[in-house]
Amino acid sequence: MSEERIKILYVDDEIHNLNAFKALFRREYDIFTAESAEDGMKLLKEQQPHIILTDQRMPVCTGIEFLEQVIPLYPDPIRVLVTGYSDINAVIDSINKGQIFKYIPKPWKEEDLRMHINNAYEVFRLRKENKELTAKLLVANEQLEFLLRQKLLS
Repeated sequence: MSEERIKILYVDDEIHNLNAFKALFRREYDIFTAESAEDGMKLLKEQQPHIILTDQRMPVCTGIEFLEQVIPLYPDPIRVLVTGYSDINAVIDSINKGQIFKYIPKPWKEEDLRMHINNAYEVFRLRKENKELTAKLLVANEQLEFLLRQKLLS
């Protein structure tokens, strides 16, 4: 069984950032890019990425606003905010409102970003595994309760 490739959506209004990201990581990961939050939402529905990276400062919708819109519809992807601005209020908002996993300053370093992506995917994978195990446990518990009721009735 081959290991699943990590699927990443990167939303940034600066196309050169998207192109640089794609050029660096396309061999390792499945990369999907969007130049706006609106395009990002369309790709989320189509591609179901494991990780969402978004720039903070974009026209129309900030990265935090985008992530806030994502959470109710797509709660599973791990969210990462990437920005060239060290606005502490944006960092706090992204943690509180966008429920981000990581805040990465621009310009990012390739090795650091790779490490953060792999760590984010590990969190995604563990959460998914936990959900699956919890579901199996609930089924097993229901079966045990059924058997116990049967035994008590006989």
